Amino acid sequence: MLLAIAIATSALYYARNLTQKLAIEEKKKVELIGQAVESIAKNNTESSGLVESSILANNTTIPLYFTDSIGTLLGTNNIDSSLKKDAYDLKLKEIKEAHPPIKVKLFDNDFQFIYYGESELLKQLRYFPYVLLIVLFLFLVIVASYINSSNRQLQDRVWVGMSKETAHQLGTPLTSLVAWIEYLKSTNVEAEALSEMHKDVERLQLIADRFSKIGSIPKLEEEQLLEHLNGIVSYMQKRASKNVKFSIHSNKPEVLVAISGPLFDWVIENLIRNALDAMDGNGEITLNIKDEITQTIIDVCDTGKGISPQHLKKVFKPGFSTKKRGWGLGLSLAKRIMSEYHYGDIFVKKSELGKGTTFRVLLKR
Repeated sequence: MLLAIAIATSALYYARNLTQKLAIEEKKKVELIGQAVESIAKNNTESSGLVESSILANNTTIPLYFTDSIGTLLGTNNIDSSLKKDAYDLKLKEIKEAHPPIKVKLFDNDFQFIYYGESELLKQLRYFPYVLLIVLFLFLVIVASYINSSNRQLQDRVWVGMSKETAHQLGTPLTSLVAWIEYLKSTNVEAEALSEMHKDVERLQLIADRFSKIGSIPKLEEEQLLEHLNGIVSYMQKRASKNVKFSIHSNKPEVLVAISGPLFDWVIENLIRNALDAMDGNGEITLNIKDEITQTIIDVCDTGKGISPQHLKKVFKPGFSTKKRGWGLGLSLAKRIMSEYHYGDIFVKKSELGKGTTFRVLLKR
């Protein structure tokens, strides 16, 4: 950008100087033409006016028109005579307003005026800096878009690589844990403890499955939304404080949606987990479902600390987190899962400091 600004400044400065020099040269040329007109008027012999006539004939670039002392048009040079009257008059007016006229004294009480405009070369030179600025601006836009796209692709590759590697690393110990649980079933270990261990292993397998799906387009299947939400709430409630109350409200007893179950559950769990962190073990989390003709709306509401206005636009950016130990990837991944994999959206519907936050999840029908 600094290089582009330097180029533009240099070009503008150079073009401005060049334009001024060319304008001065054109004025000198018109003054020379004026002298030639004066010389032709004073010399009656044909041979003595050859040089002056050639000066007039060699002007093929600067538009001119000649008038007498009272403003009567005497002749023109380099002005298209085929123009319609209105256009022709407008052209003469434009030339008249371009520069002060050159006064040519023919005799003691007789003189003419030469009005002159700008040549096409001078006009093009005047507009050249602006054309250059537009080209440089477009160049900067293209470069910025390319850099932004490259950074996004790099982030995507890093995320996909981390997700695949995490799923791969979890696979080996999970297989071993499943085998150990099967072995423990044949011993005198307490059945309830084994059951809880089995649930946690299944949970880890679900997490590994979620990570493995990042980067590949999942298959969306029609499923019961309320069953998924009830399962998530049941799981999170056991791991939350007893002072946190959960509730689910829906405008219909059954809501069918096309989702990838493991990934969609991850989004809702992430929102609930953030809500729990914001409430410090005391408050209420409400899930409001509204099934419409074109979309299904899921509002996840909490009574936590809320999000400050300056942070609202940053909550979905990778790396942004208000937690001391947060990585800032949860909401960013949730945004990607909803927009890229479910063709929906997720955003902050409203948030008030000290009153709570509502995240809205949209699933298109």
